[in-house]
Amino acid sequence: MIAKSKLKYIQSLGHKKLRDEADLFVVEGPKMVAEILSEKLLQVTELYALLDWVTANEQLLKNLPSSVVVHTIDNISLAKISQLTTPNKVLAVVKQQPLIATINTSQLALVLDTIQDPGNLGTIIRIADWFGIQQIICSHECADRYNPKVVQSTMGSIARVGFYYTNLVDFLMANKQTQIYAAALDGMSVQKLGKLAGGLLVIGNESKGISAPVMDLVNVRITIPRIGLAESLNAAVATGIILSHVTM
Repeated sequence: MIAKSKLKYIQSLGHKKLRDEADLFVVEGPKMVAEILSEKLLQVTELYALLDWVTANEQLLKNLPSSVVVHTIDNISLAKISQLTTPNKVLAVVKQQPLIATINTSQLALVLDTIQDPGNLGTIIRIADWFGIQQIICSHECADRYNPKVVQSTMGSIARVGFYYTNLVDFLMANKQTQIYAAALDGMSVQKLGKLAGGLLVIGNESKGISAPVMDLVNVRITIPRIGLAESLNAAVATGIILSHVTM
């Protein structure tokens, strides 16, 4: 039987302030938990799992470091600590990864200007991982990387992409010698741009786009040619389309 205070503490990790104070976050679901355990890219401190998951994953659990505490839990208790609408068998408590200390501008990096929707940020992280982008620079107004909806949307990619939160204007000013590209409604067709070996690719807010002070620091505006009548593209969709052209 797990103490109520312990369950309440795990539940509290759904809040950014408490996550950051504990330097922990939560990963849920058999697929994501199994992936982070097998790849060993993240430091798991505790597991809370239903008995059938523990039984089915005995071999995986045997290979865990002795520091990982495994708790067998019932459905009711799992529902209390889960951030999901429908709890899914297993929850891992994981150490947060340090933010990137320095940005390597010889590699292409994403710069996100106020991406506030957690699902969008999580999907962008997953897309970045797919195309081999290892650095994401976020404005302070972006969603938190360890928001439960962000983590869930990454489908494990949260472990393979580095983050840096900063004032974007200051950051771009400090890196003005680097080629800075921006996704915009007007500009060079992404189909003509070719593969980018390095630089910074700015993606704007879901509804307002890239802020004027940030856009003023951009060297090259790029656009996805429109055939139909839609006013704009979802930020994550636009990111995927652009990266498919400039990384392949």
